[in-house]
This record gives sequence, C-alpha cells and structure tokens, in this order.
Amino acid sequence: MPATDTFAVPPRLVPSNRANAVFRPATLVAIRRETPTLSTFRFAVRDWPGHQPGQHVLVRLTAADGYTAQRHYSLASPPGDPGHLELTVDHVPGGEVSGHLHTVAKPGDRVEIRGPIGGFFAWPGDRPALLLGGGSGVVPLMAMLRHRRRLGLNVPLRLIVSVRTREDLCYAEEFGDETTVIHSRIEGRLHARHLAAHLADPPPDGWEAYICGSNGFAEYASRLLVSCGQPRDRIRIERFG
Repeated sequence: MPATDTFAVPPRLVPSNRANAVFRPATLVAIRRETPTLSTFRFAVRDWPGHQPGQHVLVRLTAADGYTAQRHYSLASPPGDPGHLELTVDHVPGGEVSGHLHTVAKPGDRVEIRGPIGGFFAWPGDRPALLLGGGSGVVPLMAMLRHRRRLGLNVPLRLIVSVRTREDLCYAEEFGDETTVIHSRIEGRLHARHLAAHLADPPPDGWEAYICGSNGFAEYASRLLVSCGQPRDRIRIERFG
C-alpha cells in the first residue's frame, strides 16, 4: 500500500459520561441462535445515546422480590441503528444473567441496560486494525468489522479468529477475505505464522492491535504479537473470565 494513501475517517459517536451512567429500559425484540452456546439478543433501548465498536454495556435483571443480577456484555452491533443494539451472549454454566437470557427470556421481555462503557478498546474506524479474537471474544471485533462495512471505510482491517471447532464459530456466514479462522482442535493454537503476513507488510503507520478473549488467550496472544514485532503500546486488550 503506498504511503500516500489516506483513509476516510467516520464521525465519532461519543456519548457524554452522564448519558452513560443511567440504566435505560430495554425490550427484547429478537433472539438469533449463533452456535450451540451463543445467541444474539436484539434490544430496543429507549433514548440510546449511540456507541463505538468495541464498547460494552451492563445488563441488569430485577426479580419480583427486588433481587438484582447484572453482567457486562460486549456490543455486537455497529453504530447506526438508532434505538437498537445487539448482544451476543455465551451461555455460561451457572450464570444468572446468561442463563436467564438463554433459557427464560422471550421477545417482549424487559431488562435494564447501562452504557456504553469503555473507550480504550473502542475502534471508531480511524486507524488500521489487526483484530485477534478467541472464542466469544470475536463479539466486539465483529462490531468493528460490521462498522467498517456499513460505512464503506477503506481503512485496513484484518481479523484472526481462534475457535475449537467449526461448530464453535460465531458469525461464520459474515466473514470475508479479511478474516482468517483457526480451528485450534485441528490446527493447534494461534501461531506466529498466522501473523507473519500481516506484520511483515503492515500499513504505512502500522497496526493498532485489538485482542479479545479469555485471560489465557489474551495473555498468550499479546505475548505472541510482541514477539512478532508489534509495539507493546499499540496493543489493546479486552479480556473476560
């Protein structure tokens, strides 16, 4: 890519801190099964202030007796869908919120949602992005990919997804040439060879790397990136577990 290339930069959607701090009523409008353990939940949210790809929200459930349970979930949907957002949630054994969403919730039910939360991991589309996701860690990275496609951005973006088997791959039908999928049970874990082509010939200003996954995946992937030459100060990590 010539050093003279320029990238179209989308407008930033940056809600105020006050807007982020309140819980808003949200109505579940649709459920879409992604894998045996992952489903996408689409909500209509009153007065949603907008978000950036890579941010997350806090979902709160309140029982009839007043008991509450809450959990943070990454946003799967890109900006540009006023009043709606999507969360792809893993059914965690024993999880109060994920268990409710997967086994009890139905369209028409209400929850409360606070956010968006987090700015460090956000990608507004203004810099080349090298994305590494492990398992359900692909969720916020998919929001970035969808954002790029929705706006027709020419900013370089590459996505590497590591899952155990084909059945564990979320959003499989949406991936294109920008995505490399690693089936770790067959191919082994993420390796330097998966990164070599991208890091050997980076964009003129280099990559901003985004890693999302379990603690183990995030630690391993970040060390691997550094060993392959990625600057430490250009690695952003979102981890769970």
